[in-house]
Amino acid sequence: DRMNPTFFKFQFKNVEYSSGRNKTFLCYQVDIQGGSGETDGLRGYLEDEHSGSHAEDAFFQQVLAYYDKSLHYTVTWYMSSSPCTACAAKLVEILQARKTMRLNIHCSRLFQWEEPEIQAGLKALVRAGCKIRMMRPVDFAYVWSTFVENEEENFTPWEDCQDNYDYYDERLCDILK
Repeated sequence: DRMNPTFFKFQFKNVEYSSGRNKTFLCYQVDIQGGSGETDGLRGYLEDEHSGSHAEDAFFQQVLAYYDKSLHYTVTWYMSSSPCTACAAKLVEILQARKTMRLNIHCSRLFQWEEPEIQAGLKALVRAGCKIRMMRPVDFAYVWSTFVENEEENFTPWEDCQDNYDYYDERLCDILK
């Protein structure tokens, strides 16, 4: 199941003013190692509206509800927006409880990054072992080719994609100092 290309282009566009972009889209890849056999990874996407909860929460309810502490999980998310305060706090708890899980979050935009509680949440995530970075143009191309109904079309970055990445990357680096 792949994302509609119009949704991707609107929701993942890394603009500073995200008017109308009030849902979070989360594309995920889970690599699982260990155990008796070769374990397949998981891949797909979630969005807030259809999950009944925030996409981050829905991931742990619907995709990775079962956790085997004898296995090693590498979870990579490509998100349209960084986690809110409540989701950041829940993710910290999950990372502390699931010692064999690594979480990498690649964000298109920073959600309300000026707010002190949002900044504190991002810092707490990093302290808990989460790797957070902004999506580069190459990441948008990867998400396009992997998670979007692209009809074999190549991804064409929007005009200010690189500039917006630079802007958000600088904000995130300032927050995580």
